[in-house]
Amino acid sequence: MIKLFRFLGPYRWAVAAVMALILMQSLSELYLPTLMADIINDGVVKGDIPYIWKIGGFMLAVTAVGTVVSIAASYLSSRVAAGFGRDVRSKTFRHVENFSLQEFDKIGTASLITRTTNDITQVQQVLIMMMRLMVAAPMMCVGGLIMAISKDSHLSLVFVGAIPILALTIFLIASKGIPYFRVMQKKIDKLNLVLREGLTGIRVIRSFNRFEHETVRFADANGDLTQTAIKVNQIMAFMMPMMMLILNFSSIAIIWFGGLRVSSGHMQVGDLMAFLQYAMQIMFSLLMVSMMFVMVPRASASAVRVNEVLNTVPVIEEKRKDGAAKSDSRSVRGLVEFDNVSFRYPGAENPAISGISFQASPGEVTAIIGGTGSGKSTLISLVPRFYDIEEGAVRIDGTDIRELSIEQLRSQIGLVPQKALLFTGTVSDNIRYGKTDATDAEVKRASETAQASEFIEDLPERYEAPISQGGSNLSGGQKQRLSIARALVRKPQIYLFDDSFSALDFKTDAKLRAALKGETTEATVIIVAQRVSTVMDADRILVLDEGRIVGNGNHRELMASCDVYREIVSSQLSEEEIA
Repeated sequence: MIKLFRFLGPYRWAVAAVMALILMQSLSELYLPTLMADIINDGVVKGDIPYIWKIGGFMLAVTAVGTVVSIAASYLSSRVAAGFGRDVRSKTFRHVENFSLQEFDKIGTASLITRTTNDITQVQQVLIMMMRLMVAAPMMCVGGLIMAISKDSHLSLVFVGAIPILALTIFLIASKGIPYFRVMQKKIDKLNLVLREGLTGIRVIRSFNRFEHETVRFADANGDLTQTAIKVNQIMAFMMPMMMLILNFSSIAIIWFGGLRVSSGHMQVGDLMAFLQYAMQIMFSLLMVSMMFVMVPRASASAVRVNEVLNTVPVIEEKRKDGAAKSDSRSVRGLVEFDNVSFRYPGAENPAISGISFQASPGEVTAIIGGTGSGKSTLISLVPRFYDIEEGAVRIDGTDIRELSIEQLRSQIGLVPQKALLFTGTVSDNIRYGKTDATDAEVKRASETAQASEFIEDLPERYEAPISQGGSNLSGGQKQRLSIARALVRKPQIYLFDDSFSALDFKTDAKLRAALKGETTEATVIIVAQRVSTVMDADRILVLDEGRIVGNGNHRELMASCDVYREIVSSQLSEEEIA
C-alpha cells in the first residue's frame, strides 16, 4: 500500500497541515484532564468558585480550539483522500488503455473494473483514517502514559498488565481476519463478472429463457461473497467486546487501587479522576489502532491488486531509439505486407495462424475468407498491433510496425470491428469518434457512403439523435453502418473491415461496397467476410484454412485452383449464380 502513496506527492503540504492540526487536537485533549484535576483539587475541594470559573472558561477555550482544528483536519484529510483516489483512478485508467488484448485476457475486464472502483475506494477510505489516526493514536497513547505517570507512577503499573493483554488480543483477532479480506476482493471480482455477463447478455438470457440458470449463478456468487463477509465480520466482531472488557477491567483496577492511594493520602481525588481520563485516552487510542487493523488489511489487499495493474508492463512496447522510423503523412501509401507471420494466443498449444505471407497494396481490395476458426480476425488484429506476432514481420510501406509508435501506426488505420460498438452520445458524436474535428459535411458524406444516412434522416433529431449505451436503441445493421461511417470519416491510408457487413442485407451490402470504391481509391482495403458475395469483386482473395493460406488470387482464379474456396462458394451460391 505504501507504493500507492507515491501519488500523495502533490498533496504533501496538505498532509503536513493535517498532521499539524491533529497534533494540536491531541495536545488539547491531553491538556483537558489536567485542567479538570486542577478544578477539583484547587477549586471544588477548597470551595474557590472564581477559580472554578476561571479554569472552566479556559477548558471551554481549549475545547473550542480542539473542535476547530478537528473540523479543519477532517476537511483537509477528506480533500486529500478524494484527490488521491481521483489521481490513482486516472492513472490506472490511462495505464489500462495502453494494455494489449493479452493483458485484458490475463486480468479480465470484470477484475479491472473492480480494481479501478472498489479497490481504490478501499485505499481511499483507509487513507482518511490513517491521516487522522496515525498521528492521533500514538500521540494520545504516549502522551496519555506520560501524563498518567506524572499524576501517579505507582498506579501506572495497572497499564503494565492491561496494555500487553490488549495488544495480544488485537494481534490474535487481526491475524485470523486478514486472510479473508484478500479472499473477499477476489469474490467481488467473481460477483462483478457474473453480474456484468447477466446484464450485457440479457437478450440472450431472455431468448433462451435462462432466468433460473442466471439467478442460480448470481445467487451462488453472491452467497459465496456473503458467507466470506459474515465469517470475517464474525471474527472482527470479537474486537470491540474484548476491547471494552479489558477497558472496563482496567477502569475497575484504577478506581480500586486509586481509591486506596487517595485514602492513604498519596493521591488527590482530582488526580485520580484525571488519571482515569488518561487511562481512557490510552485505551481508546489502542482501540483506534484496532480499527486500523480492521481496515488496513483489506485496503492493503486492494492496494496489492491496484499495484498489480499499475506494475503490469504491456507485452506490446513501443521501441524508442535513434533511427526509429519517422512518419510523414504525405509519404504514407499504406502498403501492408505480411512476411512469414505466425502467432499463437497465450497458453495455446497450436498457433492461430502460421506462415502467412501476402501484400495488400493501395488502391486494391484484399479480401480474406475462410471457415470459422481459420484465423481471419486474428490476422486482422495483428495489423494495429492488438497482439504482437511470434515469428515473421508485418510491415507498412516497408517499415516493421514494431518500429512505429502505437499512435503513429494506428493513426493510419480505420478499423471496423466484428462487433459494432457504439458509445453513449449522439449519432454525430459516434461518427466523429473517428475524427474529432470532422466538419458536418464530412460526417454527412461518411454516413452517406456507409449507407447510414437513410435511417439517420428518418430519426426525429437526425444527426443529434441520442445513442444509448452500446447502441442498444439501434438494429445490428444500423450499428454496423455507423461503425463503418466512423472509420470512413477518418480517411486513413488503411481500412480494415472485420466481417463488418454481416448484419447488412444483400442490397445494402452491394450499394455500400460500390460506394466504398469511390472513397478508397488511394487506400489499402482489407476485408474479412463470411459471405462470398462480399468478396467476389475483390482484387485479391486470400483463403484461410486452419491458420494457413490455401488460396491466393481473384474469384475466377480461385474457382479454378482452390478446393476450399470452391466448397465455400458452392455452400452459399446456386449453380446459376456461380455460373
